[in-house]
Amino acid sequence: MTIWVNEQIDPSGIIYSCLACRDEEAAKDCHLTWTDNLTKDQKKSGWQTVLRTVNSWDEVPVNALKLSY
Repeated sequence: MTIWVNEQIDPSGIIYSCLACRDEEAAKDCHLTWTDNLTKDQKKSGWQTVLRTVNSWDEVPVNALKLSY
């Protein structure tokens, strides 16, 4: 099973927001939205968005919103 994990990470490396789901298209849409919504100042200061996959819900960060689709 592939689970898509979207993370928005602040300049100090702390996960600010996290969403996880099994739908690749929804995950990619979310990632694009998060990336597009970062301001120039946020990008300059080191904010980043990361889209990655894991194979188990146990590998998803604890603070993630876990969606069933």
